[in-house]
Amino acid sequence: MRLVIARCSVDYAGRLTAHLPLAPRLILVKADGSVSVHADDRAYKPLNWMSPPCTVKESEEGTGPVWTVQNKSGEKLIITMHEILHDSSHELGPDPGLIKDGVEAHLQELLADRMETLGEGWTLIRREYPTAIGPVDILGRDESGATVAIEIKRRGEIDGVEQLTRYLDLLNRDPHLAPVKGVFAAQEIKPQARVLAADRGIGCVTLDYDALRGIEDDKLRLF
Repeated sequence: MRLVIARCSVDYAGRLTAHLPLAPRLILVKADGSVSVHADDRAYKPLNWMSPPCTVKESEEGTGPVWTVQNKSGEKLIITMHEILHDSSHELGPDPGLIKDGVEAHLQELLADRMETLGEGWTLIRREYPTAIGPVDILGRDESGATVAIEIKRRGEIDGVEQLTRYLDLLNRDPHLAPVKGVFAAQEIKPQARVLAADRGIGCVTLDYDALRGIEDDKLRLF
């Protein structure tokens, strides 16, 4: 991972145009090829970013280094640096991934075993379906045979919808799976997360943990 802190301006040219005026910012270049620009007041969310795969070309202009980041669709993120305050690279190595808490892991196991909870005719392809940015909780098919990626949380918040959006972006590049739709499943889903999911065409399902456990108990009961 490369970390650059610089006084810079940023211009995005694509389906829309956007401009960030000159200010100190953190620029992250990750091993997956993504580039993101951060301020000091927005927690984890970047001001602007380019998802992989993309290319980064560095050139020199009168003001200093200029990075042109371009994705396969031709969209560009142009970062013009006036002063570099810090520039370092670090090898983080493979990440072990997120270890879900007991309830989330059990929800995943229960739902994978009882896909009909989501609808008649739904079937499981695989739990923990691998992608370049981490495993999708459940990959399945709906009653029409369409591929569905399901992200499971105890509490459904905006970051979970963002996570599922990234998975869908990758999965829909696979011609053997596409088109892939998304379902965000949680015991409780925040209103803001529902709004964002609806805007991105992602379905929401509220899971009843106790009911799912009851289904499991009935399945295992002999008498």
